[in-house]
Amino acid sequence: MSLTDPVADFLTRIRNSIRARHQKLDVPASKLKAEIARILKEEGYISNFKTTEENGHAVLRVYLKYGSNNEAAIRDLERVSRPGCRVYVGRDEIRRVQGGLGISILTTPRGVMTGRQARREGVGGEVLCEIW
Repeated sequence: MSLTDPVADFLTRIRNSIRARHQKLDVPASKLKAEIARILKEEGYISNFKTTEENGHAVLRVYLKYGSNNEAAIRDLERVSRPGCRVYVGRDEIRRVQGGLGISILTTPRGVMTGRQARREGVGGEVLCEIW
């Protein structure tokens, strides 16, 4: 099975797992997905993540986060840049997500970072997704 857009698959699995109220989910691991998971953890959207190996394949295990009234930390997520339509922004064009309540994740020449970090460091890049 080949995926044309592994990042969209990753986001969809997170969205589906939250709606089904799962505590954790497993996705095929990649460096980019691990970086996205790292940012989600730093920003408080997931409780933890780790890479393990199952049946000779690297697996990224993401532990989802829920509040006291069982409300998910992630309300929704959206893929912005797709393989068929890449979305690049300059450092002055990075928009605020949900009026500053959400985050955008970008790949920049200095690595994967949030829109806020990219604005602070003065770099633009490809907008992977938005999470709120």
